[in-house]
Amino acid sequence: MERADPMLAMSSSTGVVANSSSNALAVGLWDAQQLGVMSSSNVSPAATGGDTKPAPINPLLLASASVGSWTALNYLLSKEDKQASPMVQPTQVFLDLLVGYPTSNSTKGRFTVQQASEDVENVVDQPASTTAGLLLNGVTAEGDTALHVVASHGDDKKFLKCAIIIFKRDQDLLFAVNNKGDTPLHCAARAGKFQMLSILVELAESCNRFHEFLRKENVLKETALHDAVRIGNQDIVEGLLKADPDLANYPKEGTSPLYLAISLQRYSIARTLHDKSNGNLSYSGPHGQNALHAATFRTIGITKHILNWNNSLTTHGDGDGNTPLHFASVFEHPDGVRLFRQLLEANPSPVYQANNSGSFPIHVAATMGAKDVLNIILEKFPSSAGLRTAQGRTFLHVAIEKKRLNIVSFACQTPSLKWILNMQDSDGNSALHLAVKNAMFHNLCSLCGNMEVDLSLANNNKQTPIDLSRSLFPRGLNHVWNSDQMIYVALNLVGAKNSSVLLDHIVERDSFRVKPEDEVKEAQKMKEASQMLGIGSVLIATVSFGATFAVPGGFIADDHTNRGTPTLAGRYTFDAFMMANALAFLCSSIATIAPMFTGSPLVNLVTRQINYCASIFFMSSSLTCLATAFALGVCMVLAPVANATGIAICVLSPLVMLYRNFEYLLKLVILARPLCLRMGLYRALKQLAMMMLDIIVFELWPFVLIFGWAAIARKLRNL
Repeated sequence: MERADPMLAMSSSTGVVANSSSNALAVGLWDAQQLGVMSSSNVSPAATGGDTKPAPINPLLLASASVGSWTALNYLLSKEDKQASPMVQPTQVFLDLLVGYPTSNSTKGRFTVQQASEDVENVVDQPASTTAGLLLNGVTAEGDTALHVVASHGDDKKFLKCAIIIFKRDQDLLFAVNNKGDTPLHCAARAGKFQMLSILVELAESCNRFHEFLRKENVLKETALHDAVRIGNQDIVEGLLKADPDLANYPKEGTSPLYLAISLQRYSIARTLHDKSNGNLSYSGPHGQNALHAATFRTIGITKHILNWNNSLTTHGDGDGNTPLHFASVFEHPDGVRLFRQLLEANPSPVYQANNSGSFPIHVAATMGAKDVLNIILEKFPSSAGLRTAQGRTFLHVAIEKKRLNIVSFACQTPSLKWILNMQDSDGNSALHLAVKNAMFHNLCSLCGNMEVDLSLANNNKQTPIDLSRSLFPRGLNHVWNSDQMIYVALNLVGAKNSSVLLDHIVERDSFRVKPEDEVKEAQKMKEASQMLGIGSVLIATVSFGATFAVPGGFIADDHTNRGTPTLAGRYTFDAFMMANALAFLCSSIATIAPMFTGSPLVNLVTRQINYCASIFFMSSSLTCLATAFALGVCMVLAPVANATGIAICVLSPLVMLYRNFEYLLKLVILARPLCLRMGLYRALKQLAMMMLDIIVFELWPFVLIFGWAAIARKLRNL
């Protein structure tokens, strides 16, 4: 058959499409047929042996619905009315109808369309089809009917007319749901098709199922209003609420449209939901939350609106019993603090409302370290400081357990809170017990720095804080500057007492000696530690050995007296350099040998422990000697030409020792205040001086040999 337009030519005998605009569509439909999509499109479930699975949608019908060709749709339906064989491949006539009408521009206006309204009236006046054809029974893989497809794809007159034609053939398709429980109304709202949605509403009203249609929920318990809120389409939201002002009340349980709007920060839509529903709307959210819970994590403005709309939301707890005030208690930034104050002023009663775990807002603030929020609560309600959780813990217990130093320091430095410092929880543990248990040295010093804190309270196990500290000691060798070790030392220094009832049992039970069953584990620990020590000591030994034969200043030339000897020999700094370098080599060599015994399974555990301690000592000393040798060598070389630079390098070199002892020195500084308060200034300074002297002797003993020998060598030369 020859067409006037060559672009629409097609051979009727072969079914091969010859025009470029129809070719792709025809080939796609033909491929769908080859895959078996069309073969069962018009077969009823009964004909397949009772299978209830819906038949796949006819590809030609899907194409017509997707492009909004009501003429092609009518063509397919008319073929079915004539009881002709189902179309399994596109004909030229169908393709002409499918692509022959260009898409008109979408219109946007009021909730109703004049032309569409007339079509709806005509449909209503006509008797509905008594028998729906099988063509419209097919669905896509997602369960969408032809009406779902039309509702999702277009918003102009031709799509509207397709919707009316499908409704005329089968009114039940208007209420059909896909695999997600969505009706065509959900699809239209999700796609933002305002005019399509208006027609669907009119069609539902025409069959007296208006409210059922609008309030239909999908598997997520959401109506079409939720989809309109989610895409932020103000027109559709207003149109749906104008049609049904009570729609914002659905679902009865779960996520309400208002909660969704606030969660998505669509605040203008949230106000529209309230205004258009005349305040008759649901505030509910997931997990028992309400809109105020969602607003708490948003802005002050929307929170203020919700408080004005429904102040009673402030007392509603979610599934865990947390009120909006619990939520707001986590904030540390200024905006969050202002929001908390806003909620508190709206209704202060939730301050004394616990959640399901027995925690009050003050405990939440302590957990998160929200000092400003906690301060606001205590200023307005001082008695709230004594509120306890289900475990009998105050906010101070909670702050220590969560390692919130700022809250602990605040409580210890606030005189009005002294009455809670010695409160004990259900296990009898005071705040000091928990600081020991959690190995928080800084928190423990903050508590000890307050004279109101009792250092010798016993818990339900008859343990005082120092008893508990000793019981938590790990057995075997450990670093002496670890927090658990330093806590025990600090408690001893500030005068904490053991429990006289259990002292003998505690000493016996908590001996530092390794149990026989733990010896293998202790040996493995020392073996792994010795490997790291061995690597470091070998490196230092290598460097110091090389420096011995590559001395600063070089060697005297062969044509001079004392050829081959160092040019700087005889100087005080040179003698000190050589002694420092020699000590670095010797100490690192010992630190290399000792780990060999530490890691050997042939050596008993006690000997291995002794060798491990020796390797630590000599490794530290070798590092001190190496740093000293470096400083002396630089000083010798630069002194004649850049004396200031040489001195600066010498001053910086001790940073190596300072870093190695930084943690210990910092803990001494932290400990100084509670020591001065508990022991008195003189005794505290004396004790600190002795502790500092210990570390100085441990670190700087090589200086005695290095500079002492240099002085002796100078005197020997002058004899």
